[in-house]
Amino acid sequence: MAGFGFIPNDPEDSNDPENNRPDFEKMMRQMQEQMKAQFEQLGINPAGFVNPFTTLFSQTNIGNEKNKEEVLSISTARETAKKFVSAQGLKPIGAKELAVVDSAFEISELWLNEALSFPATNIAPTTATRLDWVDQTMVGWHKTIEPLAAGLSSAISNLLDQAMNAQAGEPSEGQPPIEMITMMLRSFIGTMIATQLGQSIGTLATSVTGAHDVGLSLLDPAHPVVIPENIENWAAELEIPKSEVFIYHALREGAVARLFANNPWLVSYIQSAVVEYGKGIHIDIDAIQRQAQSAFENMHENAQENMNFALDSGIFTPEESPTQKIALAKLETVLALIDGWTDEVTVLAASDRLPSIEQLRETLRRRRASAAPAQQLFSSMLGLQVSPKLTREASAFWKKIREVKSITERDQVWSGLLPTAQDLLDPEKFLNSTTIPDDLSGLL
Repeated sequence: MAGFGFIPNDPEDSNDPENNRPDFEKMMRQMQEQMKAQFEQLGINPAGFVNPFTTLFSQTNIGNEKNKEEVLSISTARETAKKFVSAQGLKPIGAKELAVVDSAFEISELWLNEALSFPATNIAPTTATRLDWVDQTMVGWHKTIEPLAAGLSSAISNLLDQAMNAQAGEPSEGQPPIEMITMMLRSFIGTMIATQLGQSIGTLATSVTGAHDVGLSLLDPAHPVVIPENIENWAAELEIPKSEVFIYHALREGAVARLFANNPWLVSYIQSAVVEYGKGIHIDIDAIQRQAQSAFENMHENAQENMNFALDSGIFTPEESPTQKIALAKLETVLALIDGWTDEVTVLAASDRLPSIEQLRETLRRRRASAAPAQQLFSSMLGLQVSPKLTREASAFWKKIREVKSITERDQVWSGLLPTAQDLLDPEKFLNSTTIPDDLSGLL
């Protein structure tokens, strides 16, 4: 998360010894007002802000306020994303685009019936503008990322508990009360993450080709949705018939939608990985106290300089815990499995029907090697790098399973124990380890 700068509104006369003693309550109020002003300058309504002093010294009120507070402000995320998209210019969907998309989906759904075992979704494929995509997927984004905000909120609540025990008396002169610091963070953390999420979603809205282009289940129930404007831009520099490009993206979108619609447990699986990561978040209170104390002192030493209270500078865990590393590996692998399976199904469905299938496939790979949608989001929110190499290995894995077994048995892998990154390198060994022999007598 980006840091925020603050300056005092009304510096006291430094010649008065009494005024040299920090007025922490006043400073915190000034920080709150200036942070809200900074959000408003970005065109964002700073919803969810609370006055940290109304409940600061009441443990009961703190607990009640926590229950009332939204951990991650979905309205802030939505407003931020929409403002970003609107700033890029809005393009409505015309009758011509609708006809092209309808034709692409009509063809792709028939081809997919031959390339995978999962039936079509209950909701027919549709089109969306960039703003439509933001609205339709926001609840899914919120559900996916909320565990991060919850993890931060929990970490801050733990600090409050520690503060009540460790700092029962008055704080040392020149040192800000820990309750003020933790209350301020809890007050703003949801809005900060929501703003960052909104910016990420707004950025993605200008490039994703469909609701499932990021490899996440963002619609409930899952169904295919494409964004004609972004597909047009995707095809702008390609010397490929537009109809082929639309069919290609309709195939990919339809395949992932069917995967999620017929395997709802996948949503929980991905969510659990993010939850495990969020649970591992902790805050280095010593670092934050040092930073806050230095910032307060700088305010009095030079009232004209901004006070940089950066939340990303030594406050949060600098290195993931073992549990968090496992959660990130789990998330990276399942995203690669989803993307690799989509690639395998799409190529099988297109077969020799799309003359430009390999060019389309290579274009997608090349673009995702530098800026895959999932990588953009998870890199900014989790620091996760989804490896293009792992996706290629996953695609080869699914293809080999189909060649050795069948389409049905390839897709049945989703209903069992998912392969690890290591399993992707040896599909046949994975099959042998998960296949029950016909004759079990040798096991007795």
